[in-house]
Amino acid sequence: MSIPEREEVERQYRWSIESMFADREAWEAAYDDVRERVDRLRTYEGRVDESAATLLELLELRESVRRDLSVVTQYARLRAAEDTRDQEYQAMSTRTSTLSAEVDEALSYLQPALTRMDEPELETFLDEEPALREYGHYFDDVRRLAEHTRAPEVESVLSELGEVFDAPREAYSMLTNADMEFPTVEHDGETVELSLSNFTTQLRDPDREYRRRVHETFYEAWGDYRNTVGTTLQKAVTANVKRARVRDYDTARRAALSGPNVPTEVYDTLVETVHDRVDALGRHTDLLRRSIGAERLEMWDVYVSATGDQSPEVPYERATDLVTEAVAPLGEAYRERTAEGLESRWVDVYESQGKRTGAFSSGTYDTQPYIMMNYQDDVSSMYTLAHELGHSMHSELANDAQPWQYASYDIFVAEVASTVNETLLTHHLLEHGDEKLRAHALDQYLERFRSTLYRQTMFADFEQRIHERVERDEALTPDVFDEIYGDLKATFYGHDHVTVDDRIRREWMRIPHFYMNFYVYQYATGIAAATAIVDRIREEGETAAAEYREALATGGSDYPIEVLRAAGVDMTDADPIDAAIDTYEDLLDRAEELFDFENA
Repeated sequence: MSIPEREEVERQYRWSIESMFADREAWEAAYDDVRERVDRLRTYEGRVDESAATLLELLELRESVRRDLSVVTQYARLRAAEDTRDQEYQAMSTRTSTLSAEVDEALSYLQPALTRMDEPELETFLDEEPALREYGHYFDDVRRLAEHTRAPEVESVLSELGEVFDAPREAYSMLTNADMEFPTVEHDGETVELSLSNFTTQLRDPDREYRRRVHETFYEAWGDYRNTVGTTLQKAVTANVKRARVRDYDTARRAALSGPNVPTEVYDTLVETVHDRVDALGRHTDLLRRSIGAERLEMWDVYVSATGDQSPEVPYERATDLVTEAVAPLGEAYRERTAEGLESRWVDVYESQGKRTGAFSSGTYDTQPYIMMNYQDDVSSMYTLAHELGHSMHSELANDAQPWQYASYDIFVAEVASTVNETLLTHHLLEHGDEKLRAHALDQYLERFRSTLYRQTMFADFEQRIHERVERDEALTPDVFDEIYGDLKATFYGHDHVTVDDRIRREWMRIPHFYMNFYVYQYATGIAAATAIVDRIREEGETAAAEYREALATGGSDYPIEVLRAAGVDMTDADPIDAAIDTYEDLLDRAEELFDFENA
């Protein structure tokens, strides 16, 4: 079972990247055009408060440069994701990162200048130039962060150092996607080439002995890169802490959450509530143990299907039909647009040699969405497709409704949109699928709860703990990472029926999200909010669906906590998290009735 080269994948399964630029020459022309306009941005330094007309000119120029830069950057990064081995694509992506840093540096005076303007002066500008009122939320947001905005020369240096701060993530990505040679494992007379994309797929194989060999072989391979990965993660954490200190935040976490204006109490409430209800995860792992008829559940059993067999084959075309049908409760226009996007090659479907692992949805204000998949013809991949389409549709609605400066939205809200799609898919399959598909849909959604609410909260706890060590000026080494991660794994999975082996302590090495600066907790809050929203839609119908669509269309024109309140969910307390875990337990009850454990 070999992984094909990209050219061997049929065109219909590759995203329509040519809709951005016909060829490399067109991309180069656009790149040069952006670069030539960077110096124009610098001519406004010292003139921000010159007049209302001058401020509007600057903001309009800033928009035009950033919009064009985003398209140039998007193309380069998508090409780089297609084949991480291709040095030309990697160089293009690096060039756009450098250009982005130049634009940031050229505009570094803007926020400090806006924070120095007093309220009466800004109001006068808004009266003189009504078009500036469109930027009202932007002005409020900039001024909200005034105490953490440094002097122009410091902001300039921070902008110039953006690439340096991002180096650990880039190094980790190149190591794991391009340079690492993953081992092979023999299975049923075939040689299976392991990868970051197919590792968990292999762990769903019904052959327990094979799963054990996959687990042990995969994590043994990581041992050869232990010091390199430990160093990249330590440097990433250190960079986060130092940036926070420069901006006068007491912790890196507070700095990360201040951008979207999410109270740190939201983070703490999530971690505390999930820890308090870890017994529900124990019920799930015991369900898995009994499904395979074992005395103890091993770490290589965690991804196995509780149905007792492998996922039914779900070809990509069937998955697109099922997902499109599932989102119908969100309205006919939403459903039709989802279908049109799938037909318009939004998705890069299958794994190929050198292709970046995982999945993502991306795009710009001026392009269609682009979804990267490594589709494996199973139920899990279908859910990933639904997830990424949620992101893409969120962007489509926000782009339609908002001006450029408010079209982008925070991840805190983004992970709700993706998980609403997953939840709707589960309900659709439970109501309309055949018996096997219903069983696997229930199993898959339980797995999504485990891997999203519990696993991502565990990741969030790990991320907080390793940052706290650096903030206390304590060392971070591979042994320390192993110890902290191993302790958390034991806390979450240390039930009487589960074995937490030594190899799983290395799992932190394969998680790219640890390089994304307090990102992962939003997956967990996202599934809690999504569960509440879908419950409302199923109970109230179009009224709740319309409020949800309107919330998505809000984009970044309001803070994420307020956006979710508009959709009927308050994430500042524990209620949505507790309610989500209640749903998890209800589904476990249903699984107890549906799954056959005669051989347990």
